[in-house]
Amino acid sequence: MTMTDNTAAIVGGPELPQERKLVTEIPGPESKKLMARKQAAVSKAVGATVPVFTVAAGGGVLVDADGNSLIDFGSGIAVTGVGNSNPRVVKAMAEQLNRFTHTCFTVTHYDSYVEVAEALNRLTPGDFEKRSALFNSGAEAVENAVKIARHYTGKQAVVAFDHAYHGRTNLTMGLTAKNIPYKSGFGPFAPEVYRAPLSYPFRDGGLDGVTAARKAISTIEKQVGAENLAAIIIEPIQGEGGFIVPAEGFLPTLVAWARENDVVFIADEVQTGFARTGAMFASDHEGIAPDIIVTAKGIAGGLPLSAVTGRADIMDHPQVGGIGGTYGGNPIACAAALATIESYEQDGLVQRAQEIGTTMMGRLNALASEDPRIGDVRGRGAMVAIELVDPATNEPDAELTGKIAKYAHEHGVILLTCGTYGNVIRFLPPLTMPDHLLDEGLRIVADAIAAA
Repeated sequence: MTMTDNTAAIVGGPELPQERKLVTEIPGPESKKLMARKQAAVSKAVGATVPVFTVAAGGGVLVDADGNSLIDFGSGIAVTGVGNSNPRVVKAMAEQLNRFTHTCFTVTHYDSYVEVAEALNRLTPGDFEKRSALFNSGAEAVENAVKIARHYTGKQAVVAFDHAYHGRTNLTMGLTAKNIPYKSGFGPFAPEVYRAPLSYPFRDGGLDGVTAARKAISTIEKQVGAENLAAIIIEPIQGEGGFIVPAEGFLPTLVAWARENDVVFIADEVQTGFARTGAMFASDHEGIAPDIIVTAKGIAGGLPLSAVTGRADIMDHPQVGGIGGTYGGNPIACAAALATIESYEQDGLVQRAQEIGTTMMGRLNALASEDPRIGDVRGRGAMVAIELVDPATNEPDAELTGKIAKYAHEHGVILLTCGTYGNVIRFLPPLTMPDHLLDEGLRIVADAIAAA
């Protein structure tokens, strides 16, 4: 499914010219004016990766208030996988707007919520009977997954992993491993949260997955005890932690141990879900079927929606009214989700993610072969990262990472950083990005690395 058109593909949103175009410096004068208003009105705690203001987006570009057209390697942090303002999504939302905007599903039901649940039950890994519940954000879904697991098992402890990111609410901050900026000064955090070591092939000496899992299990058994443990929660590929792909065998070994010990295995697929990794879910690559899977981000084409999907006996265990919320599964978001899922399935976006991944891995590995500062290239599908290091010591180089991102931004490429050590650049292009933009964006990144 090669995308070469110079206007946004039909799945990718408004027909914007698919080109990088700089008419001012970044940020330009209009964005600077709007930034001044933002600083006067919005909490300083709300930051910005690129200090521009968007007026249009689609395909693989974002247009700012000054008329600059930027290549989008971020997708709103993996949200707009089907492209900004995807025509299917826009049409479905408009039709729903003309019917009604809200009833609260826990007051009076509507069929689109049920249809989203049916789709999730069908698409998520596992051939067992499933149920789903809908929420607003990834963090809210994670909280509810933990609540449900605790209720089902009658146990309280939860284990997360090194480098994890699960959200910014109180419980999810406790699950998240990174202090700055997510946790510092915001405690105390929810109790009964413990941490185990992750499989991190680049930094754990290439430990094989089964051995790494046994190391984690040993930590869990010694520090927590299976008899106290309600759930293990893990991102199949870590997001904010640095796009860390665990070694083969790590996740299946954890799943097997959890099943043997009546521990609920929760896969946080907020960032990896919905075609992003070249499979509908990252768990599919590992051949695992989580007891519970948490989704958000790419689920609804940019509308706020999240979900918890899991084994029917687990999901049905809490008392009626024990889960829910005023806006969870809003009808407009549900309409958007159904159209978004339709786009993933009918517009060849799983295959497109694989094609994008092949291109990115090839180009970035070629750069790494010539530049020892690129310590690792990793990822799956259209979820790829490079880890930048001091080649003499292999220590993380956050300063270099910042310089590369700054150069890319100034030259019209939206580029995101991540990683516990701040030394990882992550690539999350919309799956609707045409090939020529992908190539040009990667060329700008190569220029940025050379210039740093």
